[in-house]
Amino acid sequence: MSGLVATFFGAGHLRPASGTWASAITVALAVAAYEAGWALAVPAGFVLATLAGFWAVPRYLARAGGEDPSEVVIDEVAGQLLALCFTIIPLWRHGVDLLAAWPGWVAPFLLFRLFDIWKPWLVGRADRRGDATGVMLDDLWAGLFAGVAAMGLAGLYHGVVEPWLR
Repeated sequence: MSGLVATFFGAGHLRPASGTWASAITVALAVAAYEAGWALAVPAGFVLATLAGFWAVPRYLARAGGEDPSEVVIDEVAGQLLALCFTIIPLWRHGVDLLAAWPGWVAPFLLFRLFDIWKPWLVGRADRRGDATGVMLDDLWAGLFAGVAAMGLAGLYHGVVEPWLR
């Protein structure tokens, strides 16, 4: 069971770039949930993926070995959902059509992948732990940074660029 969770039901075996595949699948599921009227499934999914990851990753690593095998992607799912929460919740509260407001899910996806690959500051520090907690924490930090950056870009656009375009 921990293997299914750790690999996000096999998504971690997609190649190349299993983390990007897992993030893209997560975004697609989040957009589908939002469009189906289940926007709050995104933050609920974040909590569930985080708890499931902290449960599954140490068990998977104990069996499979290695510090952070590429097939372990539940951490990307949790981090991507965290990044999406920063835009999905405000858009839902304002009744915005998510497909029309596509930067609300594209920006968190791109920013999350950037921070997850680049590993600045706390993301890199967590990654260097070399343990199961580090596997989860680096993506949670990347998700937090991506969510904050996405909100900053939205604020910049809506506060500076958009009024100028009118």
